[in-house]
Amino acid sequence: MENQMILCAASAYTEKFYLGPEFSNLPESIIQELQIACVLYTVDVGGELTVAFDEEGKLTLHASHTEDDFLYDEIGSVLKMKELQKNKRELFESLEMYYEMFVKSGYLADESSH
Repeated sequence: MENQMILCAASAYTEKFYLGPEFSNLPESIIQELQIACVLYTVDVGGELTVAFDEEGKLTLHASHTEDDFLYDEIGSVLKMKELQKNKRELFESLEMYYEMFVKSGYLADESSH
């Protein structure tokens, strides 16, 4: 996960959702859609899910779990991730555009300094 900017994450262990501070200005409906998708993922398969942008600005999904989590569903995780990528394709593409236009370009940082 080096050199990636975290958009959001959810954990079945802490039962929490995290939104990267750079994305707090996203519309509330987008934040809620991300939260629902991430939390449902962790409820279904366990572990943690991180949604991040790589160096090229592509959205990546990363699942992880603790070694002693015997209830974590590895096969279900892969299937659920593919389902999430398919069902949220339009949202993810829009977020990639947003990232490219506002975050990567530094536009939001410029706006906050005014």
